Amino acid sequence: MKIAIISDSHRKTTLTQQSIDHLKSKGAQYIIHAGDLEIKENLDILKNSGLIYVAVFGNNDYNLIQYQNQYKINKEPYYFTIKNIKFKLMHIPAYLTPETDIVIFGHTHIFEHQYKAGTLYLNPGEICAREKDLTESVLLEITNNKYIINRYFKKPSDDIWNHEIFEYEREQQNGK
Repeated sequence: MKIAIISDSHRKTTLTQQSIDHLKSKGAQYIIHAGDLEIKENLDILKNSGLIYVAVFGNNDYNLIQYQNQYKINKEPYYFTIKNIKFKLMHIPAYLTPETDIVIFGHTHIFEHQYKAGTLYLNPGEICAREKDLTESVLLEITNNKYIINRYFKKPSDDIWNHEIFEYEREQQNGK
C-alpha cells in the first residue's frame, strides 16, 4: 500500500498539484493532508486527484469550515483506518501519543520521522516552501513487515525531485 502524505500547502496550489501528480506517478493509492490548506482550491485539488483522500483542518483553515461536509476535511485529531492500519491525523503536534500504528502531523514545516514503541510518527514537511526553499512530500509504503518512507523534495523552480528513503521494521502490536 502506498500513501501520499502532504501538509502545509497554504496558498500554493501549483506546488500542491505538482506534489500530488508526482506522488501519483510513484504509485500513490491514497492521499493524507495534515492541514493548512487555506483555500478551497487546494481542497479541489485533493478531491479531483482521483485518489481516496483525507485531511484535517490546520490553524489557518478557519475559512474552510464551511466546506467540511462537501470535502473530506476533519477536526483534529482524526482517527481512521486503511487496510487494518490505524492512523491518527492532526495538524498541530499536540497529541503525539502511541494509541495508533501511525501518527501524522504537520504545522512545523519540518520533515521528521520516528518509530517508537510500535508507532510511526511522521511529518512530511511543507508543500509551500515558505520556511525554506523546498517543497516536500512523502510517499509512505507499507508492507507486511516494513514502513518505507520516500521523501521527495525540490526547489519550487526545479523540475527534478530529489529522493531519500528511510525504512523501519514494523513491530506487530496486539493492542493497536
